[in-house]
Amino acid sequence: MNRAFVYGMSVEGENFTDRVKETKRLKMDFENGINVILVSPRRMGKSSIVKKVKSEITDPTIKVVYMDIYDCRSEYDFYNRFASVLLKETATKTEQVLDNIKRFLVRLSPKISFSPEPMSEISLSLGITPQNYQPEEILQLPELIAQEQGVHLIICIDEFQQIGEFGDSLTVQKRLRGIWQHQQNVSYCLFGSKKHLMTKLFQNRKMPFYQFGEMMYLDKIPTDDWVKFICTRFKKQGKIISEELAQRICEKVDNHSSYVQQLAWNVLAETEKETTEQDFENGVQALMSQCSGLFEQQIQGLTSYQLNFIRALCRGVHTDFGSKAVLEEYNLGTKSNISRIKTALLERELIDVTEDGIFLEDPVFKLWMNR
Repeated sequence: MNRAFVYGMSVEGENFTDRVKETKRLKMDFENGINVILVSPRRMGKSSIVKKVKSEITDPTIKVVYMDIYDCRSEYDFYNRFASVLLKETATKTEQVLDNIKRFLVRLSPKISFSPEPMSEISLSLGITPQNYQPEEILQLPELIAQEQGVHLIICIDEFQQIGEFGDSLTVQKRLRGIWQHQQNVSYCLFGSKKHLMTKLFQNRKMPFYQFGEMMYLDKIPTDDWVKFICTRFKKQGKIISEELAQRICEKVDNHSSYVQQLAWNVLAETEKETTEQDFENGVQALMSQCSGLFEQQIQGLTSYQLNFIRALCRGVHTDFGSKAVLEEYNLGTKSNISRIKTALLERELIDVTEDGIFLEDPVFKLWMNR
């Protein structure tokens, strides 16, 4: 399907915008066995760039394995996902998957659902438990498979912050780091959608994964690149948008990748032939309506102090929250209350703390609050 704009999912092919510099660097890291940790706010294209680089690796001695552990809720959920995806993506046919299970996981009796579709459609349930395999045995699988196949494996793990939610998470992290750091034929690319949790895992000196690999930050795509992309996509749909309105689409959502595509699609849907000011405004209103239910859910349960803090951010206050003037104007309580407010809003992923101050994580949430 030829889509004009794609949002709410990872993008591929011609829908992938810019990221030339980051793509080149990540590909170089993959080809040279460098561990990488990707960090950025949610829906800024982490999964997309990893999948793009994976598709560009042509060296037959390098295999890239991608897995998403979003729904893993325990240590052994992770081991089952880790092993099953690894076995499927390092095999070229069904028989090889079965052979690898017999060779590397001999104590298992897996359940396999076959399909006439390609390999990725095989459903594999391994049933790994503490009774049949120790964690170290599962974590060594990539190295064993890489050695046997004579390749270098790159394991890409999406939503890696889930590791931090497991019971006795610190022990799990120590176990993973202890095994992975000694592997010679495997490197890792770890990334996730919860920036503050990923930062905690990899930038805290006291955490096991501190300095595990190269930290790569995905910045916003420049407006000029977005404008070219938007105008080109409109043209392919037989419609016209001025560079000025394309630029306003970017500015309205602060160049947030997913929102740029969503708003551009809304404006395209409103446009008959050439985009007007009213088409743009209708597109923005549609975006507000599409996000309203989510934002209403996000503010449920917030205290008056927390809502007042958000209002201060919306009105341009990003520092000096403990000052008497800010405390009184926005009714934030006492100075000691600020730390509790920040912690609560960080856990809800509503704010981002940077060197320049505190900002709302979601630019459209800010628009919605102001309205």
